[in-house]
Amino acid sequence: MGDFNAKVATEKVDDIVGKHGLGIRNERGEKLIEWCQTNNIIVGNTWFQQPPRRKWTWKSPGDENRNQIDYMMISKRYRNALLLAKTYPSTDCYSDHVPVVGKFKLKLKKNSKPFTNIKFDLAILKTNQTIREKYQISVQNKFEALGDAQEVEQQWENFKSAIMEAATEVIPKVKRKAKQKWMTEEILNLMEERRCAKGNKENMRKYTKKCKKNAICQKRTGSMRNVKR
Repeated sequence: MGDFNAKVATEKVDDIVGKHGLGIRNERGEKLIEWCQTNNIIVGNTWFQQPPRRKWTWKSPGDENRNQIDYMMISKRYRNALLLAKTYPSTDCYSDHVPVVGKFKLKLKKNSKPFTNIKFDLAILKTNQTIREKYQISVQNKFEALGDAQEVEQQWENFKSAIMEAATEVIPKVKRKAKQKWMTEEILNLMEERRCAKGNKENMRKYTKKCKKNAICQKRTGSMRNVKR
């Protein structure tokens, strides 16, 4: 990002700058702090207590002053990931600046999309001639609309896409079956309505309550029947 020549010093600023900096704050340091506040970024190497030789990053000509003008900055979101930050003045890195080295421990959340396996009622293609002919025409039209592809892989992708799109439009889906004996069509419908109500806490709460109430009633009814038998 360029050489700011910014000194943030030892004065703590909210949760942006710690008290373990070095030197006296200058005007460029104030601008850097403002930029960090705007972008929710912390100055990492000011939060770890180190001896002065592990803080300075640049030595002025004539070896008169040692300054801290290079920083390891990180988003507030990952503040706890930064375990340590310090300089290594004895490093031979072909620069008049001293490298700032940090120790990190990141644990990133894996956002996996739920796999939805759509089941189509394929048996209807054998019994219902109207749907079968409609499906065949739909596949042919969609495949021709995708155009000719020279590569085999692309041809397969086009063909697969045409089949899936036509099936989604023409072939009805297999109805959800109850896995438990006490599961009724009414409960399944309530579960579907609850799924559609995601994002609305009030409706979600209402349908969840209804689902639980109906499920408990059905379980109790089933238990009483078994006892009578």
